[in-house]
Amino acid sequence: MTTPPPARDRILQAYEDLLINDGARGATLDAVAAAAGVSKGGLLYHFKSKEALTAGLIAKLRELAEADFEGMRNDPAGPSDYYVRTSVLSGSTFDRALLAAMRLAQEDDSNVRAAFTDIHAEWYRLLLADVGDAGVARAIMLIGDGLYYSAALYGLPSDGTLPARNAGDVSVASLLDIVEDLRARARGN
Repeated sequence: MTTPPPARDRILQAYEDLLINDGARGATLDAVAAAAGVSKGGLLYHFKSKEALTAGLIAKLRELAEADFEGMRNDPAGPSDYYVRTSVLSGSTFDRALLAAMRLAQEDDSNVRAAFTDIHAEWYRLLLADVGDAGVARAIMLIGDGLYYSAALYGLPSDGTLPARNAGDVSVASLLDIVEDLRARARGN
């Protein structure tokens, strides 16, 4: 038998779920408490305000991003391949935190925007170190960002193909081939 997560974790999870499904306006303290199965006083014990709840989400996002950076640095196929390959929604904890934070960023939350700026800067730094060319690193980043946006908007079938909207749609694997070609060109191979 598994034990339920601690109240603080349940509260953050409920906040993420409400942000993803209902947006920032639907993620009131009362709604978060109800979704987490805690009293409003219990929520306020862990997070004194909605700003503190958002700070908790940002801290979680940054922690998950650090793990992602480590995975990117250590991936046998290299940071560029890793970035594109993982730029599809998998339903991971990191995906959910990213999606929830995106909803807050849409509300022009400067703290969330700063976290995204920092995360994107590190992804770019890792890509640049991998390929050695600023333009190629940016192109690879845009491929990954486009995949993530497409998956967030339309969903991604479990077979790794992109949703069939156009006759010219390609698989993630074929995009990885393009990334490898870009990387090889940047390195002069």
